[in-house]
Amino acid sequence: MHAKLLEPTLSVIIITLNEADRIETCLRSVAGIADEIIVLDSGSLDNTVDIVKKYTDKVFITDWPGYGPQKQRALEKATGQWVLSIDADEALSPELIHEIPQVLAGHPLEVMFKLPWATTVFGKRLDYGRSARAIRRLFRRKGARFSNAMVHETVITPPGKTGILKGRLIHYSVRDFEHLLIKNRSYAWLKSLQQFEQGKTGGGLWGAVARGVWVFIQIYIFRGGILDGSVGFLMAVMYSQYAFNKYAGLWTLNRTEKLKTVDPS
Repeated sequence: MHAKLLEPTLSVIIITLNEADRIETCLRSVAGIADEIIVLDSGSLDNTVDIVKKYTDKVFITDWPGYGPQKQRALEKATGQWVLSIDADEALSPELIHEIPQVLAGHPLEVMFKLPWATTVFGKRLDYGRSARAIRRLFRRKGARFSNAMVHETVITPPGKTGILKGRLIHYSVRDFEHLLIKNRSYAWLKSLQQFEQGKTGGGLWGAVARGVWVFIQIYIFRGGILDGSVGFLMAVMYSQYAFNKYAGLWTLNRTEKLKTVDPS
């Protein structure tokens, strides 16, 4: 008689900063399927930590080293065979809540599963454009790590098969338009700094303009953002603005560096 295989364990990791208005939606969605929930908070000034403590005692207060390093810290505290990395502004759909335990119980051969995104902005769920993609969030813990990127980090796993689940990962991306502007600006600047440190040039200001135009066409036309209506148009413009700002910022950093070499004083 063969011994019955134990069901794989699942660790959920989350990083937070001032997420009191939406963290509970996230936690409530994972509470029923997680064997442990690990939260790293980088100094919230609201009651984020108090809310988190209702769901887990594994909450840690840290400094802020950037998105990749912070998620790596959370990953290093996980003990489950599988890890679900979810952001504080995300939540599992009812379909995913049912699907994830079912898939893991089948002892899959995959090392990673992508989760289809369902971004909700200004009351509209976006099904096309940038949201028409699946992201790397559910993976085997052994051998996995996060990239060291300050922003737009990614999880890196050992070689193996990647699957895609059917349920949607709901993403409550922005609180209001001001929040959208702040995120757009800060993410673009962080990416500028990251690419500058990597020695990239980006093609100058004309390159920034070209990339901004291309991103709009790509998201609004080729990825079908036009089908998401007025909100789809707005988001295509914002992604275009982000692309321009990122490469314009990189241009300013390279220009400043060149001026220093020409006139060291």
